[in-house]
Amino acid sequence: MSLYFEELDYRLTPIGALSLRRRRELSLGVDVFEIKLGDEYLMSSLFTASEIALARLGLAELSRPGLDVVVGGLGLGYTAQAVLAHEAVKHLVVVEALDAVIDWHRTGLLPLGRALTQDPRCRFVLGDLFALADSKEGFDPDEPARRFDAILVDIDHSPDFLLNPRSAAFYQPGGLKRLAFHLQPGGVFGLWSNELPDEAFTERLSTVFAEARAERVTFHNPLQNRESTQTIYLARTKANRG
Repeated sequence: MSLYFEELDYRLTPIGALSLRRRRELSLGVDVFEIKLGDEYLMSSLFTASEIALARLGLAELSRPGLDVVVGGLGLGYTAQAVLAHEAVKHLVVVEALDAVIDWHRTGLLPLGRALTQDPRCRFVLGDLFALADSKEGFDPDEPARRFDAILVDIDHSPDFLLNPRSAAFYQPGGLKRLAFHLQPGGVFGLWSNELPDEAFTERLSTVFAEARAERVTFHNPLQNRESTQTIYLARTKANRG
């Protein structure tokens, strides 16, 4: 492999061929880590502003201490890292469907892996977030039916652009209601999207949750020298009175 490009791992998965690559971006003088599924780019360490914003905006909605958080989709680890940077977080469960991605973090193949695996608050769960959200047992196999203060999801490209068509039901009212069951009163659901805000989806959230809105996250794209905008959807369950 070249000093400027290296395929660090390649795995066949139930949803396609998954590869982890490192390349040198000469125009910026940085190493870039990328995950691809077939010919699709899933994520890049060059663009992490909205993944970090998912954690920042979601947890900003919560003022109580000792937060229990779920992150759906481990990826390169930027959302999980941002969650752990929040001083009120007590426990983080990261649900990831692809064992290869967990392996890359546990072996230190990805830059953030060691920090995540060495933080005692953080635990990886190998599983399908959508199936777990649909179940009564929920996201923590060690504590079935456990409820969380925040569930932050970054898996599909958007509610309409899915990696796997089987996740479509998750974004419909029934699926969102089953997800909300796993939140504490006043708990927050955060969802990352690669697209601009979709008013129809925000309205769908508002039929299930007490509050719902979409936040634009705009950042500079250094490769194209222009601004890019993605979306974080935020929804909150009804809080207990008192």
